[in-house]
Amino acid sequence: MGAWFAVGAAVVCALTPLAWTRASALGRTHAVDGVPGRPTAVVLGAAAWDDGPSPLLARRLDIALALYRAGRVGRIVVSGDNRETSRRETDTMTAYLVEHGVPAAQVEADRYGYRTWDTCVRVRDLFGVHEAVMVTQAFHLPRTIALARAAGIDAVGVGDRSMGARRRSTVIGHAREAGASVKALRDAVLRPEPAHTEV
Repeated sequence: MGAWFAVGAAVVCALTPLAWTRASALGRTHAVDGVPGRPTAVVLGAAAWDDGPSPLLARRLDIALALYRAGRVGRIVVSGDNRETSRRETDTMTAYLVEHGVPAAQVEADRYGYRTWDTCVRVRDLFGVHEAVMVTQAFHLPRTIALARAAGIDAVGVGDRSMGARRRSTVIGHAREAGASVKALRDAVLRPEPAHTEV
């Protein structure tokens, strides 16, 4: 009996953070044509390649382009790891958006968005984002919205359903969300400072 109780408790502890992210995002995930307007779209970073954004990152950026063209947002903040070792994610993201017609003045870059929590805190404090459409892959979106809301941002989101285009990467992304949600709930409770606090 004791062993079963311990197993049950472990399962509950493991699933609680994931349930929190899903509950926080309930009713806040939308398609491009149905998302409530917000002043800003925040695009979370992903891998950049030598010749441009990776396929998953390009799909996020294409959503941001669609939001901007539809007048759902007025500016776009791209957030990622802009170190050379990460192939300058935010430089790559900015260049892609500008090449596809977004005025450079309407794109801002958070070059120290190393983690989702860091992104949420930094865009709030350094870029004045208090209402936003968060843009990422669908598997990452509930956690992103949950953390944005925990940081005090009125967040809705649009997620790229990438399964049909990048099945392996998407399956891996879904699989890692259980563990990532534990860290996310810890961040929401402990509210650590981002790794960098400068622009």
